[in-house]
Amino acid sequence: AALKGGLRSQVSAALKEGRVTPTELCQRCLALIKSTKFLNAYITVAEETSLKQAEESEERYKRGQPLGILDGIPIAVKDNFNTAGIETTCASNMLKGYISPYNATVVQKLLDQGAVLLGKTNLDEFAMGSGSTDGVFGPVRNPWSYSRQYKEKSIPKSHSEGEELNWVITGGSSGGSAAAVSSFTCFAALGSDTGGSTRNPAAHCGVVGLKPTYGLISRHGLIPLVNSMDVPGILTRCVDDAAVLLGSLAGHDPKDSTTIQDDFKPFELPNLTDVSKLSIGIPKEYHAPGLSSEILALWSKAADLFKNAGAKVVEVSLPHTRYSIVCYHVLCTAEVASNMARFDGLEYGHRSDRTESTESMYAATRREGFNDVVRGRILSGNYFLLKQNYEKYFVKAQKVRRLIANDFVEVFRSGVDVLLTPTTLSDAAPYTEFIQEDNRTRSAQDDILTQAANMAGLPAINVPTALSERGLPVGLQFIGRSFQEKQLLTVAKWFEKQVQFPMIQLEEVKRHDSGVFQHQKSASFS
Repeated sequence: AALKGGLRSQVSAALKEGRVTPTELCQRCLALIKSTKFLNAYITVAEETSLKQAEESEERYKRGQPLGILDGIPIAVKDNFNTAGIETTCASNMLKGYISPYNATVVQKLLDQGAVLLGKTNLDEFAMGSGSTDGVFGPVRNPWSYSRQYKEKSIPKSHSEGEELNWVITGGSSGGSAAAVSSFTCFAALGSDTGGSTRNPAAHCGVVGLKPTYGLISRHGLIPLVNSMDVPGILTRCVDDAAVLLGSLAGHDPKDSTTIQDDFKPFELPNLTDVSKLSIGIPKEYHAPGLSSEILALWSKAADLFKNAGAKVVEVSLPHTRYSIVCYHVLCTAEVASNMARFDGLEYGHRSDRTESTESMYAATRREGFNDVVRGRILSGNYFLLKQNYEKYFVKAQKVRRLIANDFVEVFRSGVDVLLTPTTLSDAAPYTEFIQEDNRTRSAQDDILTQAANMAGLPAINVPTALSERGLPVGLQFIGRSFQEKQLLTVAKWFEKQVQFPMIQLEEVKRHDSGVFQHQKSASFS
């Protein structure tokens, strides 16, 4: 029961009262990681380290001196955050075997509050993707592929095809973290969000995914993709838990000059009963091409829910949203080209055996270390940064970004408190269907509803809302004012309570394509 409870209301209380120990909690999560290994959610499982951390937590509880709500709580971290003593790979050959000498600030903050680090989760290589299918460790499988809800709705052509070809993607690039939280192998996980990489997989895996305001949480130790948009993301099973994690992670970091200077005061979310003073904006531009009729109907239903409860619901316009993806492509690839220059085979990571010259070693290292997606973005970025192209592409994209950000400023200045939008165009695609299109095409389609919030640096959260006709999760997104996370999360919590999203029913956990893993049944899932 503790595995499914909220951090503040149930799990922390159970630990304090001695109904469960940190070691028992850790062992249970480790057992679930093993029995759900076929999901491929984790790249590295730090079993020995996590059990040692759990034992230390247990001692603190025995002395009556826990470090806080997170003491003894098992968490997972996306494998693009540096972790001292634990391999950090970014799901790339370039960093296979790399062990960082330091912890990312967010990881250190979690450890300082007694959290138990179970391991590092899978992702698209260097977080470039929207499916968690392009990393060198293989694709992540969505836990809902093996849920009773999905199995009852999906009709495979044959038993073997149903078992193996019918599984759906997690979304990305933080798909491993979303799958880990969704399958109960941890209570919370860190992701990263550059264009929707926390909210997209959260929507597909039926969990809460929070992208905080840019600068609220330190990026120090997060291996960068796009420095001007990257934000550590939070994945949990309920909005209250996201608030707990945010309170633990937010605040100034002297190692990251982009963080806020003021101290951040953690908050407990109130139970909103009266929404009549709220103004909810519905951006008409988010009725985007490719938006499924099912999600459109759900979006309308959610707007009606607020309206019927007394909130003011108004249609608003964000006219430059349609330029967001094109603008993002230029800025993203330009920053990627710059950031990836550090991987040269000299200081850390993979180094080619080619020794004819330094130049040939550089070239061979990067060819062997990076996949096609990463190399393609580096090439595009360097093209946009050429002297003859800089003004035409990069500078123009920066100007458009300002226009996109100003659209949000104008809307919030008009009195709107929170924007309500879809998170994704549809529910999760089957893997076999998803890989028919290339990474760039997929990312452009999948980021269209989430990306603008990154351009503007605004906080946004996915709240799991309902199951699709196929029995898969669908989420809606709330976008808030800059640094107004408390208001955003309060509204999200009210909405979460109204929709009562069903819990995943993973009745049995088994391997479908080999006999390596024995058939297992888990009591906590049934």
